[in-house]
Amino acid sequence: MAEENESNYDPSKFDKPSVTVDLVVFTIKDNNLYILLIKRGVWPFEDSYALPGGFMRMDEKLKQAALRELHEETSIKDVFLKQVHTFSDIDRDPRTRVITVAYLALINSDNVTLAADTDAKEARWFPVTKMPKLAFDHKRIIEYVHKDLRHNIDNYTMISKFLGDKFTLTQMQNAIEAIHNHTVDKRNFRKKILSLGILSELDEVSRETFRPAKLYSLKKKLSIIQ
Repeated sequence: MAEENESNYDPSKFDKPSVTVDLVVFTIKDNNLYILLIKRGVWPFEDSYALPGGFMRMDEKLKQAALRELHEETSIKDVFLKQVHTFSDIDRDPRTRVITVAYLALINSDNVTLAADTDAKEARWFPVTKMPKLAFDHKRIIEYVHKDLRHNIDNYTMISKFLGDKFTLTQMQNAIEAIHNHTVDKRNFRKKILSLGILSELDEVSRETFRPAKLYSLKKKLSIIQ
């Protein structure tokens, strides 16, 4: 038997599972945590809601595929992404053997306009507590990524992605409460967050509420998870 080398290697002797990316995109709306879902326009699970995502191309890295699929199916681009977990159950996709890599994305929904395209009929926000029935194993994926977000709640750089460059302490507290789905003590929260030294107080106030509130920004020296 000839020794295997570069010239005689046969790649067909191994099965080739397909690889997809799925994006769990969260935002804060009306002080609640929302998730972005698309309505599928093709088999399988046509007309069912699912996470934005799709197959990785041979000339792409995972993150490139995630950004491309998100933009193609929802029109969203230039977002914070964090790779969270790989899901590889054998029967998770009726088309073929598919391994998917889940990404967390956090955005301020005020800055985006959704527009479905390619194989998505619709893109819309749903409260995490009132999601429709989902295709594939996407409910499990969302629960896993949501849990990861809760575990990383002290990475305030991540939380600021919901809020924009300027925000009030109340807006930050509301975001944290929405992620955990329970309230926190206002006085203790403000004392803790200000003691961390991660915020810069701006010479501006927000007039969106009855009483003007101080605006803050996150200090630029903080690192961000990619």
